[in-house]
Amino acid sequence: MAYKAAHLAFKSRWHKTDEELCRHSMSFVLHKAIQNDFFKCYLYLLEKLPLVKLYALTSQVINGEMQFYARAKHFYREVPATEEGMMGDYIELSNTDVESSREFLRKFVGGVGKAGTSRALDCGSGIGRISKHVLLPVFKSVELVDMMENFLAEVPNYLQGKEERVEMYYCKSLQEFTPAPRRYDVIWIQWVSGYLTDKDLLEFLIRCQGGLKDNGVIILKDNVAREGCTLDCLDSSVIRDLNILHSLIEMSGLSILREERQEGFPEQCVPVWMLALQKGS
Repeated sequence: MAYKAAHLAFKSRWHKTDEELCRHSMSFVLHKAIQNDFFKCYLYLLEKLPLVKLYALTSQVINGEMQFYARAKHFYREVPATEEGMMGDYIELSNTDVESSREFLRKFVGGVGKAGTSRALDCGSGIGRISKHVLLPVFKSVELVDMMENFLAEVPNYLQGKEERVEMYYCKSLQEFTPAPRRYDVIWIQWVSGYLTDKDLLEFLIRCQGGLKDNGVIILKDNVAREGCTLDCLDSSVIRDLNILHSLIEMSGLSILREERQEGFPEQCVPVWMLALQKGS
């Protein structure tokens, strides 16, 4: 229990710190030292308690989950329903991202003992960038889920003739969405897991397992912190490191088939990793 002392010290002063620093704050920003202390405290608790009982890395949302999620939705109201908007002004990286995603996906579909190619679910789909460039070239049909109605409304225009292969649109946040049972060969979750609290990401991964067909695979692709967890105050999201993601995945009952770092992005960019997940045996 290497972090027990940090946990006890942090526990004794957390409420006071909360009140003094954050009672009137609208930014989620905590002092770096408090963040560091909290993460050590979290590591201790991770050893002692099931993660489902914690709001670990999103505890910086002082007024609870509702504010965390509301701020993300407020941010995306200002994002244009374009490919540039989906890439957050990094449109020059889109082709590199797509090519790596296609190559990674090919390892898990279309063969004996692999996932089928009937139907995929695009989670946090936006206007359908991943559906258009990665999923529809492989799968007969796709379904899209996103919390922004205006993004989904743009999908038929963006897909340019492939829109008839979209079976369903779900305008829901992922913390509120449950995939239909045994419906999908692949569930693709890209650049959206950071908008979920630990608890909600864990529960979503558990629900996704129920939505997979035999040999089905979940592909999780996202920014990954080099160490610990960082909070993006602008769009109200967190970036977890691989150890934290591995803990969540293990607790969900999924196993990791393969993981790869995205190549070809500038060094100054946050690392991006792709993880292929499957139901544990």
